[in-house]
Amino acid sequence: MLTDFTALGLARMQFAFTMSFHIVFPAFSIGLASYLAVLEGLWLWKKNPVYRDLFNFWKKIFAVAFGMGVVSGIVMSYQFGTNWSVFSDKAGPVIGPLMGYEVLTAFFLEAGFLGVMLFGEKRVGAGLHYLATVMVALGTLISATWILAVNSWMQTPAGYSINAKGQFVPEDWMAIIFNPSFPYRFVHMVLAAYLTTAFVVGGVAAWHLLRDNRSPAARKMFSMAMWMAVIVAPLQIAAGDIHGLNTLEHQPAKIAAMEGDYEPEKGSPLILFGIPDDQDEVTRYQISIPKLSALILTHSLDGEVKGLKSFPKDQRPPAQIIFYTFRLMVGIGFAMLAVGLWSSLRRWQGGALYQDRWLHRVALLMTPSGFVAVLAGWITTEVGRQPYTVYGLLTTAQSISPVAAPAVGASLMAFIIVYFFVYAAGIFYLLRLAKTTPDFASPDMINAPMMAAGTVPGPALAAGE
Repeated sequence: MLTDFTALGLARMQFAFTMSFHIVFPAFSIGLASYLAVLEGLWLWKKNPVYRDLFNFWKKIFAVAFGMGVVSGIVMSYQFGTNWSVFSDKAGPVIGPLMGYEVLTAFFLEAGFLGVMLFGEKRVGAGLHYLATVMVALGTLISATWILAVNSWMQTPAGYSINAKGQFVPEDWMAIIFNPSFPYRFVHMVLAAYLTTAFVVGGVAAWHLLRDNRSPAARKMFSMAMWMAVIVAPLQIAAGDIHGLNTLEHQPAKIAAMEGDYEPEKGSPLILFGIPDDQDEVTRYQISIPKLSALILTHSLDGEVKGLKSFPKDQRPPAQIIFYTFRLMVGIGFAMLAVGLWSSLRRWQGGALYQDRWLHRVALLMTPSGFVAVLAGWITTEVGRQPYTVYGLLTTAQSISPVAAPAVGASLMAFIIVYFFVYAAGIFYLLRLAKTTPDFASPDMINAPMMAAGTVPGPALAAGE
């Protein structure tokens, strides 16, 4: 258990702490980099200054978030050598090259073009600057590809052999990279990044609309964010369902813990709420829908789904954690879909999309929802893999370094103190940037062509709606 103050328990807490801080920044920067590429492309195409203003507005926020993600990733990676050296020794021949490929491809690409994107607008041509923005966006996606290949291999190992030293040795790199769970995890994570960014953009736009619903930039931001929500949220729900079927095939114990099922049974119900008890092997106070879990997982009302009792106790993940994190992730996904559908209804009612203050308030409240969903999803994935680091082959207890608990505890406390100040300052600065007005171009400049023609456009037309 994570509450055990042993070297193993403290090392797991430290990795969970640093991972939780790290994962939210790549999830945001992946989506935001693509959004910046779209904004600059639309500016070059339509020459609407609103797109240029939004690009410059979000470019600053991206720079800060990207930097925080890089720093937190470096800190997290050091733990492989300090706390998890046995894992690094045994899985290093597979994990090491994949991490190296990320540096050689994604980091080099991002480092080469990030400066041009951030500071080169007036120093290089428009085409080269746009190329730099696209390359940064591509770099974030390539980085996600390699990291998810690593994590997916740990979940569904393939393409390896084990040598006399107990090390995992690569035999087929294509099988290692494109392991059985990689395509599903990659799609699920990238869509999660896009949804996270959409609701941050939508929340910031909603805050500005509540202050001034005539702001062309706020209107454009909100419109684009809500389009993303209504399109991507159903795709994410479908991708999550397919990913779940893949997990059922390769990690059935994880699915049993997520569902809160202890007894294997035909026509198993979908437990909407309950309190799993791993000790007594029962989920108490169930609120469930009969046979729905069997239908979702086996596409048959009478399909049989394995329960946790189908697996030895020492090979089960803790249902008391991932039962709730899974429901939190799914609940947020459906809430995102509801907001997207609500916005579409108001969009079809003329200008109501920019007048509905309740929609704006809800969108503002949903600003951190993507981060919460990403954290809940990663907790479900990683805790659901327990008791293994490499699923079915290397346990977490076997992976830890020969290090004393006080040493791990001291470094954990140091991380908590430093992160509290550094990341509090970073997040405070991000919020200050988000509060600044994105309307850098004068409204008179936007309206000038039509005013010269003798017409004064309404706010929606001025925003390019």
